[in-house]
Amino acid sequence: MNTRIPPNLVPGDLIAVTAPSSGVPEHLHPRLELAINSLKKKGFRVLEGECLRSQHKNESACKTSRAKELMTVLTDPEVKAVMPPWGGDRAIELLELMDFRLLEKTEPKWFVGFSDLSTIHFPLVTLSGWSTLHGPNLMDLGAKELDPTTKAVWEFLAAEKGDVIEQFSSKAHQTEENQWGSASDAGFNLSHETEWKILDGVTSSVFFNGYLIGGCLEIISRLAGTPFGNIRLFTEQHIEEGVILYFENVEMAPCEMTRALISLRLHGWFENLKGILIGRSAAPDVSDNTKHNYLDALKAALGDLLIPVLYDVDIGHIPPQISIVNGAKATVTFTEGSGSITQQL
Repeated sequence: MNTRIPPNLVPGDLIAVTAPSSGVPEHLHPRLELAINSLKKKGFRVLEGECLRSQHKNESACKTSRAKELMTVLTDPEVKAVMPPWGGDRAIELLELMDFRLLEKTEPKWFVGFSDLSTIHFPLVTLSGWSTLHGPNLMDLGAKELDPTTKAVWEFLAAEKGDVIEQFSSKAHQTEENQWGSASDAGFNLSHETEWKILDGVTSSVFFNGYLIGGCLEIISRLAGTPFGNIRLFTEQHIEEGVILYFENVEMAPCEMTRALISLRLHGWFENLKGILIGRSAAPDVSDNTKHNYLDALKAALGDLLIPVLYDVDIGHIPPQISIVNGAKATVTFTEGSGSITQQL
């Protein structure tokens, strides 16, 4: 099964906004309005779902309603992209209620976002053969001004099949939580210098390529061993060219992260890879040097792999983040703390 790139977005296209996981509570509706208006200013029409503007017990609505609405917009031929406001915690409840075989027979459209949305991204790629966009969430796009890394999401959504897009490591990143409640049109506070790192700590320059797949580690590690997280379907498809796996950690402590990564290793996830990209960790690290810390976790699970492993890459919950097209062929370069990812759609 070849991964299919959705058609590029053009003004006049219809974008559906639904929340398959967490909804948007009332105090953040102003930010949601700004995000939706940013779509309209670009000339897109917007279809708001019923599972969107409410939040109770970490969900926008019951799982049946969320799954039905998501399947409706994913199969609607008039809808050209689905852009949830953000992720959340409970998208995994939808998997058994969705028909990924039907979606395999459906013309693909862009599914955009990250975090808990990785729950949907992964089977859309491996079971339905869609390319999806792991990158800024819709709520990120409600800022008055977007930084260059975040803004690049629109370059991907407007690109046509065959186009090549190169992105570079950001100059700086944010460390604190977003302040949308007090300043609803705020962008990211990019105050800390960005530095990509290589796990072996020695190599100063590396180059590798392959087909991209990945997501939030908390999510994909729980999909491993299920029909919805069968990475072998993807790696076997690209056995000659190879695969680049990417992930990022949101909240797992180092020992828990070690267990998650070794579980993936035991499931064969690190076989037939050309390289691994790891986003900046959003979880608290261990300051006591007598205890197992974040870097120890990476080394314990990945340190003896005979492939490049880059970490602190611009991926995930510590913004800004590069847009990654699952299923796209990519070339990664790294030189002394900086890097780039070139993707061909």
